[in-house]
Amino acid sequence: MITGNFLKPLWIFIAVAALATVQAGCSSQSAPAKAAEASRESASPDKAELFTVPQDQMQHLQVVTVQPESWPRVLRLSGTVAFNGFETTPVITQVGGPVSRILVSPGQQVHKNQPLLYVSSPDYSQLRANYLKARDTHSLAHKNYVRAQDLYAHHAIAERDLQAAESAEVQAQADQQASEQSLRVLGIPRPDTLIENPTSPEVPMIAPISGEVVERQCAPGQVLQAAQTQCFTISNMSTVWVLANVYQNQLAFVHVGDPVSISTDAYKKDFHGRISFLGAALDPTSRTLQARIDTDNANELLKKDMYVTATVVAGKINDALLVPDSAVLRDAQNMSFVYLETGANRFARRTVQLGESKDGKTLVLSGLQAGDKVAGDGSIFLQFANSLQQ
Repeated sequence: MITGNFLKPLWIFIAVAALATVQAGCSSQSAPAKAAEASRESASPDKAELFTVPQDQMQHLQVVTVQPESWPRVLRLSGTVAFNGFETTPVITQVGGPVSRILVSPGQQVHKNQPLLYVSSPDYSQLRANYLKARDTHSLAHKNYVRAQDLYAHHAIAERDLQAAESAEVQAQADQQASEQSLRVLGIPRPDTLIENPTSPEVPMIAPISGEVVERQCAPGQVLQAAQTQCFTISNMSTVWVLANVYQNQLAFVHVGDPVSISTDAYKKDFHGRISFLGAALDPTSRTLQARIDTDNANELLKKDMYVTATVVAGKINDALLVPDSAVLRDAQNMSFVYLETGANRFARRTVQLGESKDGKTLVLSGLQAGDKVAGDGSIFLQFANSLQQ
């Protein structure tokens, strides 16, 4: 910023200098214009001019010596939102046949074992028939075994007849259990209720987990292939993954467990998470390592494939070079630069690469060295004076 006692001389200087520009054909120059007279030492129009500021104008400038300081190392990583892979599952049909009814739609919350759709399946009809037969066979075999035990106890049959009845009962029980498991895989938790319910070829597809239906990939009437066709994707959206890209020169500062702040252009609020995994290899194209960040998404504002910025505070920089925010200016190409004091009252423009800004200071990544002196408050005066000379 420009100091208060400098504002008045600066505006007077600007007004008089503008008048002098209009009267450029005259041989005489105004006094304020002479105060910022420059000695050109660079002919290139895209480079700064080296110029001298009269001593009486130096009192309006703040000259700051750049010294190494401790500064938090902040890494800003680009990334995208993905479903939490540990809380997301595809729902694949276990039975073939056409879809007769769809009960849920994307965006709907479902509970584990809730029916999602019904399939008219000849496979289900066959499995149901097999179960009823196996159940009846086992019931009869069990009665025969009980009767054989009673007869054997009264010496009415031989021991081998008792053993045969026992073997038949065991085999019938195994067949019934196998048919029950086949039905449970299809989403029939209690096969014994099939006797009471009316005969129907429809079998439900049930939700394997609780969560939100985020994708639907089937339609009514579509013929499903058993163990192949994916019908839905269910995800618990209360947490998501942010997959961030870490460049090779940042790897030493990023660790599993580091807290991360997530921001996006869609919302003004920040989200919070922690790095839970770092990839084992760099992407050969982008030369970045993928970091997985477990992020809280209680309000489900973060959506899949949304672009975000992950901010990681990774320790401190012990020899950081800082300048006042007021020292940083930008040219017509939006390039950042400062005015460097190169001698007694002499300044030149120096292009710099900037980092984070905080508490009125800006981190300079390149372009300056420790001990350099730059213009702080009042640097805009130098920019204006420099522009008059080009």
